[in-house]
Amino acid sequence: MPHQDPPPHATRPESPSDELVLAAIARGVRHRARDTPGVPAWTILEHLGIPRRSGAARHVRERLDAMHAAGLLQRSRRHSVPTWELSDVGLSHLHDSGSANEAELPESPQHRAWRAARALAAHELERFREDVRTRLGLAADALEAEPPTDSDTWFELAEELQRACRRLASASYCMYEWVEPDDAHADVDQHVEPGDERLEPAERAVRRARRAGRRNTRLWGERHDC
Repeated sequence: MPHQDPPPHATRPESPSDELVLAAIARGVRHRARDTPGVPAWTILEHLGIPRRSGAARHVRERLDAMHAAGLLQRSRRHSVPTWELSDVGLSHLHDSGSANEAELPESPQHRAWRAARALAAHELERFREDVRTRLGLAADALEAEPPTDSDTWFELAEELQRACRRLASASYCMYEWVEPDDAHADVDQHVEPGDERLEPAERAVRRARRAGRRNTRLWGERHDC
């Protein structure tokens, strides 16, 4: 997903305390999708619910440098972008300040993504089902057509039906199968489902490839494959 500021209801306009910034970094590191140390500033701001272009964001960026100078943070770079993680001193400081700091953080980005996808799926599922019904009906009519339906029409119907079925599959997954994230760990779709281990390796690989993008609601547009 593209990096976006949190929606208005999630923003925290006040400048956060250092302890809250440390809690946001700790949660951001825990939720990162890649097995790399540290998170960039925009991730920290997302976990704080702060728009990137705001006075509070400038305050956070200043505090990152200050906390790094104080030994609370470690700084590294990924593709020339500064990233941050807690040092041992920072971890000890966060632990000493109590677990209430993370409880004060707004809804995590990964939980917000799950909730938004589920709400959109609930809104769109029946429309997607009806779309599949309609396209199946067109295919059934084409089977009975006289003179026989030409190949170009069948190719077009195949593409449209595939798009419709993938939209429906993605929305169904988001509504019924995507388990609510636990902020104790990163919610990364590994395209794995119970029972996969009983499949032959080739079939397992095919199924996992089909599941790619199933959480991406941006692909539910009429002219995009899901």
